[in-house]
Amino acid sequence: MTTYGYFLASEEWQPDQLIEQAGLAQEAGFTALAISDHFHPWVDAQGSSPFVWSTIGALSQVTDLPITTLVTCPTVRTHPAIVAQAAATSAVLTGGRFRFGVGTGEALNEHITGERWPRSDIRADMLEEAVEIIRMLFTGDVVDYDGLYYTVDNARLYTVPDTPIPIHVSAFGPKAAQLAGEIGDGLVTVQPDHALIQTFRESGGADKPVLGGMKVCWDSDPGRAAETAHRLWASELLPGELAQVLPTPTHFEQATELVTVDQAAEQFPCGDDPDRHVAAIQEYVDAGFDEIYISQIGPRYKEFFDGYREQVLPRLRSHDKEARS
Repeated sequence: MTTYGYFLASEEWQPDQLIEQAGLAQEAGFTALAISDHFHPWVDAQGSSPFVWSTIGALSQVTDLPITTLVTCPTVRTHPAIVAQAAATSAVLTGGRFRFGVGTGEALNEHITGERWPRSDIRADMLEEAVEIIRMLFTGDVVDYDGLYYTVDNARLYTVPDTPIPIHVSAFGPKAAQLAGEIGDGLVTVQPDHALIQTFRESGGADKPVLGGMKVCWDSDPGRAAETAHRLWASELLPGELAQVLPTPTHFEQATELVTVDQAAEQFPCGDDPDRHVAAIQEYVDAGFDEIYISQIGPRYKEFFDGYREQVLPRLRSHDKEARS
């Protein structure tokens, strides 16, 4: 059965608003939460970037929904041993309901310490090594590790959960999907791409979950919704590797000048027509996603939760039942 979760966009909301949204999501019938891990927002108009681990600690006290990071980069900005400690503590605080989504990251967040931003193949190798270290530390054993990129010296996590933490690996291309199948407990991706999922399945991910996030802008005025989506999330329409290599929100603002409001309206379900929202989400279901996390763009999130509780989630679950019968 497909999991329909709510995506908490750390780039767009302050921590108290994220906590409020988590409660509203649970009341509306969403059954899981995902949260982004950023140091910077994509553009200044989004205006937020709270520390994800503090936010997860607060969320653990106000909701009993599972929480997944989509995604954390455990390679440049923060040493994987420190990320392992943060994830393990999150798993304990949530009673084992934390799942760890990881990826190779973006220069936007990772360049801040002054370290050189590696090319994509090196970033993938760094992620593979980081995941190995994190899994070793999750055991609670003493870890010594001398790798190509990282050293761990006599480290042990004393606060670890009773059950292993799933590590889901992000992928946007076939090489990354292959790596996700080989080292991950699941795949994270943002497009309903059959070929990418098939590569993951054939590379060791046959019985592993596929997770995805998507954005919508629920609003009684579709034109206003499109303008809101364009103002806040035009960065999602940038092609190629721009999202991985541009270093500052200012650079993203410059690049998104090439994105039009009409393109945003085509990319994101805008307005309050439940048919369009259901159809967009169904594309992910049909592509083989097991968990789909939906994020509301802009200030009308209370209307979003009302609309999804009453008009969207019941229809999606009805489709699921029909597909299983």
